[in-house]
Amino acid sequence: MTYIDYYEVLGVPKTATQDEIKNAFRKLARKHHPDLNPNDKEAKAKFQRINEANEVLSDPDKRKKYDKHGKDWQHAEEFEKARKSQQRPSGSWQQRSFDGAEEDDFSDFFESLFGGGASSRRGGRTKAKGQDWNAELKLTLEQVYTTHPQTITIDGKNIRITIPAGTENEQRIRLKGHGGKGTNGAPDGDLYITFIIADDPVFKRKGNDLYATVDLDLYTAVLGGEKTIDTFSGKLKLKVNPETQNGTKIRLKGKGFPVYKKEGHFGDLYITYNIQIPTNLDEKKKELFKQLSKM
Repeated sequence: MTYIDYYEVLGVPKTATQDEIKNAFRKLARKHHPDLNPNDKEAKAKFQRINEANEVLSDPDKRKKYDKHGKDWQHAEEFEKARKSQQRPSGSWQQRSFDGAEEDDFSDFFESLFGGGASSRRGGRTKAKGQDWNAELKLTLEQVYTTHPQTITIDGKNIRITIPAGTENEQRIRLKGHGGKGTNGAPDGDLYITFIIADDPVFKRKGNDLYATVDLDLYTAVLGGEKTIDTFSGKLKLKVNPETQNGTKIRLKGKGFPVYKKEGHFGDLYITYNIQIPTNLDEKKKELFKQLSKM
């Protein structure tokens, strides 16, 4: 059994924090994702190994077992039970600390319990659930404004999912049975998808509310009028009050972002006006401003 150093796979030290492990995984997963390397078998293998390392190190309980038991961490409990029942020929208990055991000693003992020898004695092979996989799906803010289908490709297989309106950035979902294949009749692993929602150039999202800055010409700000803006749900006409000041904020109730899995519920839209000063004035317009300044 070949030892795999998951810390080395992700390029992080054994003292790495959960955030450091998360960031390292994302960086490597993007680089070696099969969709970006469709004909590269080595990249596919690396992607699977990266998923495997992240699945173990991102789980505090699994990471603790891995740090203590190495490559055989998944069978640590079975090993401990078998070690207790293992006796010397004289009938005395075999006293040996696992923490001080050599890797090869443990591997040999493990193989005798769960490897080929165990198969012949038990009449079957050890079952192992398939590896859990992790993937990222990049979306725009406009895309998650409405419920819509998406197709992702994992390990050469297309998987169709529905993205609910109001999905949050870094929200994670689990697709049962879409991970690595189980062995000897064991269930397949699961697929965990993290949604990465890019920043929008116009609207900033905070929870279910949207924020935007709207340019307003000086004449409309002074005299009042209307301003039409584009939103995710279409064009929206704003009523501008006379003598609107620069930096004025208005709230449009129910015009914000949809609430996750609550159809018909929306947050609010907050608009900040940015008054634009006219430029390239001709002499006639300058004279009119001069007259206004003297009034």
